[in-house]
Amino acid sequence: MKHLGTKKLETERLILRRFTINDATDMFHHWAGDPAVTKYLTWPAHNSIEASKGYLTALVDSYAQPNTYDWAIELKALGQVIGSIGAVGCSDAAGSVQIGYCLGRPWWRQGLATEAFSAVITYLMEQVGANRIEARHDPRNPSSGKVMEKCGLQYEGTLRESDLNNQGLCDAAWYALLRKDYCRPGR
Repeated sequence: MKHLGTKKLETERLILRRFTINDATDMFHHWAGDPAVTKYLTWPAHNSIEASKGYLTALVDSYAQPNTYDWAIELKALGQVIGSIGAVGCSDAAGSVQIGYCLGRPWWRQGLATEAFSAVITYLMEQVGANRIEARHDPRNPSSGKVMEKCGLQYEGTLRESDLNNQGLCDAAWYALLRKDYCRPGR
């Protein structure tokens, strides 16, 4: 892969961009401080804006590394950050990137996660040269799996009691999109 880092991406309704420390208030109020949003995630809800600032401080520093892929999802119509999407794992040897994403509750079921993930897939496949985009979700959160399917990822299987999230030990349903499937005619 040719690592290019977190570049600004734009879709019809979204701007995907690097986070700044100034995003801490939106982050806390729109998703990171909401236990309903983090229910099936691997990190706990933030308990303050300061916690979000602490996370963002480390994240902003990581942008110096060209293999950091972590975007703020900004809704153009609102001019505020409503979620995040980024690489939670990367293997240069396999050419694979694992993606994680979350949106604040007011923006669920509007196709925004699919729109963001599709833009990230295009960037990682066409510019970075990834061979495999993968993602996983707790089967008790089927909406996340629907996003993966809408983005062209194929269900590969469920690993029983293989993960840990805010609900405790859980199964992990895995999905992936390979370059050869991404590049097929008619896509």
